[in-house]
Amino acid sequence: MRISTTWLRDYLKLDIPADELAEKIERTAVEVDGVIRPSEGLKKVVVGHVLECEPHPDSDHLHVCQVDVGEEEPLQIVCGAPNVAAGENVIVALPNSWIGDHTKIKKGKMRGIVSFGMLCALDELGFDEKLVPKEVADGIFILPADAVPGEPVFSYIGMDDEIIDLSITPNRGDMLSMNGTAHELAAIYDQKPTMPTVDLQESATDVAEDDLTVQVDADETDVPTYKMRLIKNVTVKPSPLWLQVRIWNAGMRPINNVVDATNYVLMQYGQPLHAFDYDQLTAGKINVRLAKEGEHLTTLDGEDRELLPTDLLICSDDQPICLAGAMGGLDTEVTDKTTTIALEGAVFDAVRIRKAAHNHDLHSEASMRYERGIDHGMTGTALDAAAAMIAELGDGTVAKGMAVGRDEDVQPVTVAITLSRINHVLGTELTNETVADIFKRLDFPTVVADDTFTVTVPSRRWDIHLPADLIEEVARLYGYDNLPATLPTGQPTIGKLNETQQVIRNSRKLMESAGLTQAISYSLTTAEKAHAFALHASELTNLDFPMSSERTALRLSLVSGLLDDLAYNNARKEHNVALYEEGRVFYSQPEEVRPVEVEHIAGAITGSMVKKSWGVAEQPVDFYQIKGIVASYLKSLALAEEVRYVANSDHAEMHPGRTANIYVGDQLVGFVGEVHPTTAKAYKVRETYVFELDLTALIALPKARQQYQPISKFPSMTRDVAMLIDDNVTNATIVALINQKGGAHLQDVQLFDVYNGSHVPDGKKSLAYTLTYQNQDATLVDEEVTQAFDKVLTALTDELGAEIR
Repeated sequence: MRISTTWLRDYLKLDIPADELAEKIERTAVEVDGVIRPSEGLKKVVVGHVLECEPHPDSDHLHVCQVDVGEEEPLQIVCGAPNVAAGENVIVALPNSWIGDHTKIKKGKMRGIVSFGMLCALDELGFDEKLVPKEVADGIFILPADAVPGEPVFSYIGMDDEIIDLSITPNRGDMLSMNGTAHELAAIYDQKPTMPTVDLQESATDVAEDDLTVQVDADETDVPTYKMRLIKNVTVKPSPLWLQVRIWNAGMRPINNVVDATNYVLMQYGQPLHAFDYDQLTAGKINVRLAKEGEHLTTLDGEDRELLPTDLLICSDDQPICLAGAMGGLDTEVTDKTTTIALEGAVFDAVRIRKAAHNHDLHSEASMRYERGIDHGMTGTALDAAAAMIAELGDGTVAKGMAVGRDEDVQPVTVAITLSRINHVLGTELTNETVADIFKRLDFPTVVADDTFTVTVPSRRWDIHLPADLIEEVARLYGYDNLPATLPTGQPTIGKLNETQQVIRNSRKLMESAGLTQAISYSLTTAEKAHAFALHASELTNLDFPMSSERTALRLSLVSGLLDDLAYNNARKEHNVALYEEGRVFYSQPEEVRPVEVEHIAGAITGSMVKKSWGVAEQPVDFYQIKGIVASYLKSLALAEEVRYVANSDHAEMHPGRTANIYVGDQLVGFVGEVHPTTAKAYKVRETYVFELDLTALIALPKARQQYQPISKFPSMTRDVAMLIDDNVTNATIVALINQKGGAHLQDVQLFDVYNGSHVPDGKKSLAYTLTYQNQDATLVDEEVTQAFDKVLTALTDELGAEIR
């Protein structure tokens, strides 16, 4: 909402700089986007009077003009505007002047003739082209006959105004009008506003039923008020300059005296109105109803629109002529040939208008006001004001009376509140006199009994109907800066991360120290990708109104998003990529209203994690490398139970022979392995290894007590063992047995050789391990180590059938 400070001064005595006024509005009422000064940056732009206008001798469209600019001699200016003529007052940019877009005008030559300046159109001064009247859109702007040559032009076209651009919140629709803003400022500055009065002169002839009949078929909640007036013998022509100035400074385009009058009243009262060409109506019949399936309407913008059953329509003899609250129809548009105006003033349901504006992409000044609400008690007054203005500007007459389709009995709202409640909520010690004065400044009639205020709220403030609303009004006008500020009381605590936050933060550090880079993917994806790589079974959480077909469901896994990130990098020739992501997945169950959000951590690696350099070749990532990253991470969590990796082929998106589920004790917490080649091809990535862990489950699992253990100062001893063993015996089984039988001083077991080639029988494999022994308190002797080592060899032979080599 653009508020003209010049227009405001018709209501209030405001000798206040615009910036200070804007700052006060922002502190007290609504946000202010800024203060607009149309003439800012313009210089040496004056009124000129065209004395002579001759065709350019070397051009078929240029004119050579002699222009009086208040100096001793007229200036010669070459102009190409088609509407330039002798005797007109025009806008002149003098030599060395500055006009719109920071353009400097200099003396120059056009087709060999010297031009001392420029005759300007409005858009050349910085006006938005959408605001320039159509009749001068292709030429220069003609000033009124009483404009004085040589004077600065800004006061004539409203560019000396200061305009405050308000950002109106949905609850303060009352400020979408000059009247509402004037009431607000009157309360802020404790003034009595001079509100506009309506001087309606009606003809002696009533609006007969034969002239105009109105019937409202829609529900009362959809159309609580619908009234019309008839204005006859109207001459449609351009509006006077003062009205055009007010219209374009409010951000609207002047059209003609009829449409401009309705827009002026819209800005003044906040009441949308619509003018119909009466002669285009069918026998003066108007009815209001909901649209029918398959109906069409061509609106004023020339678009043929298919109507929806939720649309409110204004019809003439049941034929659609206007989309209520949004835009009129082309067939009943007011034109230069119009002589009789049927003027509509109505109240429409905010939800209906909002849906229609959204469905048809017709967001207008009128629909914006209907959506936020209008003063139901001001419809008739606004209709009278517009009818009087149209009659005055168009030399017409207003028929006596209104055609009323439906009227509403609008009564003010009464709200009671106590002083003690106000002070309790605001933490103040206000007196009865202070609060009563605030309600008086708001122009809310108030009755005070003891400490109870019974406040009558006029219909112009439809946002107030609860005691809490009155408390807000008191706080606003008393001043938020004046409210006492107190620190919260209670036992202070040291701010720190909780266990979950600390684990998440440490997880990121560990992943980055392992060589992975953090990625952040969308939580929304397709249904197919949402199901892929899911660790646990779950239904999808689908969006009712997705932004695109690629963002329709909440993810069940992080891996699919990481694969999209790998594909993005691979498409840009980045083939060695290692990423991880910590984030939430969303499990949904039929009985749950909302999905359960679970923290996960996942990684994806493709290519090599070792950079190629002199003497060092790239080493493609394999299963054991990514498993090592996962094992190191799980070790850092100090889990109390054993971590197990169990080969698994149930994950459809994973390679069946290179994938393992991860268990802590008997609880499944994740998986690690290679992405199935078919899946990798679908995602457009190369050979890729991934893992995903349920971080929420890992945090909840019991942890082992971590205790410092000093490094032994005594030397260690090693023993190697090589064996032939059946192919179906896993490394984990062998290591577990060695640790079980290895004795108290066995510190480490490392597999250093695997062989399946020649000289090894079918169904067998050759494995070699190094066992490390060390005593914390003394030097081990050979006999002690040999005794423990022999127990391991015996166990391997007896329990696993190993053949020691």
